[in-house]
Parts: sequence; structure tokens; C-alpha cells
Amino acid sequence: MMSAVIANGKETNVNTPCTVDEFLQQLDLPPRSVVVELNGEALSPSSFAVQKLKSGDRLEIVRIVAGG
Repeated sequence: MMSAVIANGKETNVNTPCTVDEFLQQLDLPPRSVVVELNGEALSPSSFAVQKLKSGDRLEIVRIVAGG
């Protein structure tokens, strides 16, 4: 079933059920390279594979960039 989630302010359709990890893969974002907030709560990377998305969820995804 298709559901709409908001990722970084942009509505995106996903096939549900879908985990955060699967969603990141659809966006070509390696899960270890990002920090994710779901509905205002920071997620631990260990929860990406089990946290399921539902219609209307709001995600903020920030890429981790190494530098100095």
C-alpha cells in the first residue's frame, strides 16, 4: 500500500509497511551516514531496521559529513 510521509519538508510516497532503513535505501542514503528524527524524536541507528513508517510521519534526515 502506498503511503505519504514528509521527509525534510517534502512529501514522499513509500510502499508500506516500510522501515526507516528501507526508506533510506530507497533514497540511496547509507543508514550509517545519516541522523534521523522521526516525528520530533531522534532515532538511534539500531532502531532503523525495526521502526516502521506510517502515513503522515515526518522525518528529518541529516547527512553526517566528516571534516575538520
